[in-house]
Amino acid sequence: MTLMKYDGKQFLLDIGLRALLFSLYALFEVIPPFKRVIHPEEVWLYKNPVTESYCPMNVLWELVIFLPLSAIFINYVLHRDKMDVIQAFLSFSLILSLNGALTNIFKVIVGRPRPDFYYRCFPDGNGNDDLKDCTGNIQMINEGLKSFPSGHSSIAFACLGFLSLYMAGKMHLFSSKGKGTTWKLLSFLFPLIAATVVAISRMCDYHHHWQDVLCGSLLGFSVCWLCYHNYYPSLTADYSNIPLTALTTKIMPDHLQVKDV
Repeated sequence: MTLMKYDGKQFLLDIGLRALLFSLYALFEVIPPFKRVIHPEEVWLYKNPVTESYCPMNVLWELVIFLPLSAIFINYVLHRDKMDVIQAFLSFSLILSLNGALTNIFKVIVGRPRPDFYYRCFPDGNGNDDLKDCTGNIQMINEGLKSFPSGHSSIAFACLGFLSLYMAGKMHLFSSKGKGTTWKLLSFLFPLIAATVVAISRMCDYHHHWQDVLCGSLLGFSVCWLCYHNYYPSLTADYSNIPLTALTTKIMPDHLQVKDV
């Protein structure tokens, strides 16, 4: 077997692209959303009371950052595999940045009112049914036009989805080595159940419509699935615990390894 060399230039390019995606996320966080026409017959959809989030954003960020990074750290302590740490970091950071950028871009472009938008627009409850000439706080109003897709749902399923896939790969849950093990299956399901609870809470506190939550969840998990498998093999593979970059040196014989031209 030959020793694996990591491409430093490629690594720097990857970091730069993630920085660009995070910049897009931050930029579209402050861009005013599209203001769509609201017809009188649909105003009832937006007349729910303004409530505090059941899952505040700061709590969500702590959850979706701490748990995946803890899993990566624990795996490193157990196996001392530096390459896996790098690949896991690249996968997770791509998921976080790409999902955040896409979610905020869609929010600004669509401009769908939240279920509580009427009372964001008219805090005293005295307003017109076309929801024009709002008297409320401008920041609250702009946030009230960012209902689609649900950011909580997309972030939860993107980051906690990564945690599920990462653990499933390390435990060989879906390969011939690990099938039929209940505790492994429950470990895989727990982050997804937590993400589902976060997503459902966004309808209970009147911050999102069910379509926002569904599409946000699908967006987050789709980004998670694609980015994870950009760095790790199929979960059904017997070597699902090994990053794709390491496969040519750890599994394949020399004569089958890809040579630099």
